[in-house]
Amino acid sequence: MKKFNFRKVLDGLTASSPGSGSSSGINSSGGAGSGSLHPGGTAGALREEIQETLTSDYFQICKTVRHGFPYQPTALAFDPVQKILAIGTRSGAIRILGRPGVDCYCQHESGAAVLQLQFLINEGALVSASSDDTLHLWNLRQKRPAILHSLKFNRERITYCHLPFQSKWLYVGTERGNTHIVNIESFILSGYVIMWNKAIELSTKTHPGPVVHLSDSPRDEGKLLIGYENGTVVFWDLKSKRADLRVYYDEAIHSIDWHHEGKQFMCSHSDGSLTLWNLKSPSRPFQTTVPHGKIQREGRKSESCKPILKVEYKTCRNSEPFIIFSGGLSYDKACRRPSLTIMHGKAITVLEMDHPIVEFLTLCDTPYPNEFQEPYAVVVLLEKDLIVVDLTQSNFPIFENPYPMDIHESPVTCTAYFADCPPDLILVLYSIGVKHKKQGYSNKEWPISGGAWNLGAQTYPEIIITGHADGSIKFWDASAITLQMLYKLKTSKVFEKQKVGEGKQTGEIVEEDPFAVQMIYWCPESRIFCVSGVSAYVIIYKFSRHEITTEIVSLEVRLQYDVEDIITPEPETSPPFPDLSSQLPSSRSLSGSTNTVASEGVTKDSIPCLNVKTRPVRMPPGYQADLVIQLVWVDGEPPQQITSLAVSSAYGIVAFGNCNGLVVVDFIQKTVLLSMGIFDLYRSSELYQRQPRSPRKNRQFIAGLTELNDSPVPLELERCKSPTSVKGSRKLSLPTDLKADLETRENSYNRSRSSSISSIDKDSKEAITALYFMESFARKNDSSISPCLFVGTSLGMVLIISLNLPIADEQRFTEPVMVLPSGTFLSLKGAVLTFSCMDRTGGLMQPPYEVWRDPNSMDENEKSWRRKLVMNSSSANQEIGDHQYIIICSEKQAKVFSLPSQTCLYVHNITETSFILQADVVVMCNSACLACFCANGHIMIMSLPSLRPMLDVNYLPLTDMRIARTFCFTNEGQALYLVSPTEIQRLTYSQEMCDNLQDMLGDLFTPIETPEAQNRGFLKGLFGGSGQTFDREELFGEASAGRASRSLAQHIPGPGGIEGVKGAAGGVMGELTRARIALDERGQRLGELEEKTAGMMTSAEAFSKHAHELMLKYKDKKWYQF
Repeated sequence: MKKFNFRKVLDGLTASSPGSGSSSGINSSGGAGSGSLHPGGTAGALREEIQETLTSDYFQICKTVRHGFPYQPTALAFDPVQKILAIGTRSGAIRILGRPGVDCYCQHESGAAVLQLQFLINEGALVSASSDDTLHLWNLRQKRPAILHSLKFNRERITYCHLPFQSKWLYVGTERGNTHIVNIESFILSGYVIMWNKAIELSTKTHPGPVVHLSDSPRDEGKLLIGYENGTVVFWDLKSKRADLRVYYDEAIHSIDWHHEGKQFMCSHSDGSLTLWNLKSPSRPFQTTVPHGKIQREGRKSESCKPILKVEYKTCRNSEPFIIFSGGLSYDKACRRPSLTIMHGKAITVLEMDHPIVEFLTLCDTPYPNEFQEPYAVVVLLEKDLIVVDLTQSNFPIFENPYPMDIHESPVTCTAYFADCPPDLILVLYSIGVKHKKQGYSNKEWPISGGAWNLGAQTYPEIIITGHADGSIKFWDASAITLQMLYKLKTSKVFEKQKVGEGKQTGEIVEEDPFAVQMIYWCPESRIFCVSGVSAYVIIYKFSRHEITTEIVSLEVRLQYDVEDIITPEPETSPPFPDLSSQLPSSRSLSGSTNTVASEGVTKDSIPCLNVKTRPVRMPPGYQADLVIQLVWVDGEPPQQITSLAVSSAYGIVAFGNCNGLVVVDFIQKTVLLSMGIFDLYRSSELYQRQPRSPRKNRQFIAGLTELNDSPVPLELERCKSPTSVKGSRKLSLPTDLKADLETRENSYNRSRSSSISSIDKDSKEAITALYFMESFARKNDSSISPCLFVGTSLGMVLIISLNLPIADEQRFTEPVMVLPSGTFLSLKGAVLTFSCMDRTGGLMQPPYEVWRDPNSMDENEKSWRRKLVMNSSSANQEIGDHQYIIICSEKQAKVFSLPSQTCLYVHNITETSFILQADVVVMCNSACLACFCANGHIMIMSLPSLRPMLDVNYLPLTDMRIARTFCFTNEGQALYLVSPTEIQRLTYSQEMCDNLQDMLGDLFTPIETPEAQNRGFLKGLFGGSGQTFDREELFGEASAGRASRSLAQHIPGPGGIEGVKGAAGGVMGELTRARIALDERGQRLGELEEKTAGMMTSAEAFSKHAHELMLKYKDKKWYQF
């Protein structure tokens, strides 16, 4: 624990923070103050010591867990004994799923797409084949899987892999049609190769194409079935190294599957047909069917259909076999969705899917291929979903998915993260949300139930909120690194449904998704929830456990500014209350105006983008709309989208702004308190600071009077655009775009900002970028705190607006609220991002809030209950005293001011070459710190109030605007962002959580005995006994087959050796893992030693031979003959 004295720290600012000496803070009198202590009335207080407990040892960046559906999936595998599922993706990622809580993400370093996955069943290992023709062996006996071996093919491309159950030899088919064999234990290529020209008949003149299937016969493991793309199937005898039989078909083959007896196999073809072949008569198919083809007359060929991409043929002991396939629909049904067909006896069931099918697997009771399979479920991997179908019921219901695979049900447009929130919230939200869950799921337990997971030591409640393009809001329980859906809110239900052709009106402000959520603000203590959308609206929700039917109250606000007003002088003589009707012919009163909808035929002026429902609306328990505020069109120009939003439940006020101005609304009395352009905010602030110097009329405003400006200039700010529209988002995927964006921002930063009206640049795109309600000192040298609204702009200016609220609780519902600019200006370099406040002891002050009570309660006592407000709460629970500290962070720098003296105490120039995307003041180990995410990928943590750098890590280069839009920090060292359109990546910057992460993650492998094979008596020894393993060793081992050419494939040792052991769980499994890898390494060393020994023996034999020859040569010679 270290104590810092303000004066001592400030003395070293020049040395510790470059540029801080030249940084300045602007006080209310317009003068510049340096970044050092200023003597004055609060000098004694400033000398007081603030105890800062945070050091750099508290911080470390670490990814924790990834939630959501794997983006762009390509492969699927299932371990029937461990009951875990693996999904591979196009970006080289692998997600391994088990029971809820067991969810592991791992990534190939190359980033190559995963072609195929194969579990070593009940062995705790996984083989992946990548598009860069590399095989990888993953160790799953540790909580974070690691690669043990890799094998890179240099000459041939991998197309198919097959690993028989309880075998250590992996069959690998290639694009050239050859089949290679890899030893899984050593990951060395065997010298045994099945060449394509040996497999096919010599008379065949064409190449059979790539290998599309490999599988050993269930009846005899010494026989291998090889399927080629052109329709050729070869039944290869591994012992005699020749083909026992060959099958030819006119249509290309996509997949093959065996009957469990090993006498028949089924093929799926490109013409939508299924062929069943019998090994006794390979000359023609035993049966040919086109399941979805039209029935033709006798003698005519069946109608061709779409290709059947995969078929599985699974037998049952007490019923007809299941034939399950994807594709194969008729071409005349082009509009039909992708489907999975289940044929069971004479019944054919077609399951239509919402997305294209990538892969499917049938889950069976036994891992042995030569037993009745008894299928019980089908896992279907779609492009954007994962579903599991229950085969044990005739109507084939789907299982309820326990994983959060529907995050992307509608594209995510914004996120919010709350750690250590009130513990009762999760239960309350779940109890409301569970009533709206879909019905009709299978009543059986989720079949993917492998692994083990414990709750862990970290149990504080966490909630993640996601906003979506369709206007929906989802609340998620994120406690203990899991994610579970709690409650879903549809904001679009507030508005009328758009009729066909009406979308063009909204389309001029946003091309698509008119209900897309842009910003969300949630107060967990008061349960007030506020949302803003891309169609320039704000909705305030209140939480209730009771259903009500009521009309939705709405306000329409006309917000604009006139740049020419600033340049053109006007007479100073004007009435104190200007005639609004003369300035705005189509304006309407905004104080308490409700449900005003423009009629048809009216030009686009003073009409909103969306129509609020005017009829009474039934609102179920949960969040219920209390007020809708909409910005309206002005003289044919659409309203600009909202860029900042803040709500105070204690004050009953909501404030929001855009690049036109600021709006402040009293949501208790449903009235507009302030609607003013940005430039008018500066002018109005000057009225309270000094006499007006501008030769224009003095515009006064009083409580309840809304100032409306005319003659709009359509200025658009890049960050105001739709988060889902291509044209409406700032693309940062290319470095050139980043550079141009930086240059634009630098030009705006270098533009000096004077408090004089005449210096305001008419071409500057200044917007309201940050809002903050707080009990603070509104003016310089105020003696007491009062309700304030801090307003930050895109040009780095900070204005403080004073809020005069009625003192008595009863008067709050009737007396007007006074909104008065205080005349205080502060400035920073770059757009203002966030505010926060600390008391004199360094404790973080929380904004005041109202304790929640049900607004629709039937209890008479609760109805008469007065508003209970919690004011001036701080983490230290201390009185605020005579001063406080305001922390302001912009896109370029952070400053700490002392209020009410407005002295700049600390300045830290965070970045010069980039800009900050997200900044938040968070609590870490009961102390406050400033967390920043920069566009160059750096995550930075600074202590407060001294702004000492605690952490600076180059973590995540910004390659997509989606990351900038969704990145957010929260308390207790947590953060998240949308890593792909379908996945949320959570991370921690807490050293403590990094240390405890191993205990929080689930175990992928648990010790389970392999089920015994069915007793088949004498046949067991002939058709599947353990003797086959020795046959494989004799056939493929180095002693008989030799080694493959080194140029064919290159063995690459993986990093999953000792490093993997360090990450493995403790106890018996950790010891087993350590012993296994040690044995593997010992085997490698013994092999190397054996090679060296053999080389030395050969050298010794050669030396002995030469010595013997030399001895014979000179044996009979005398000494004088030499």
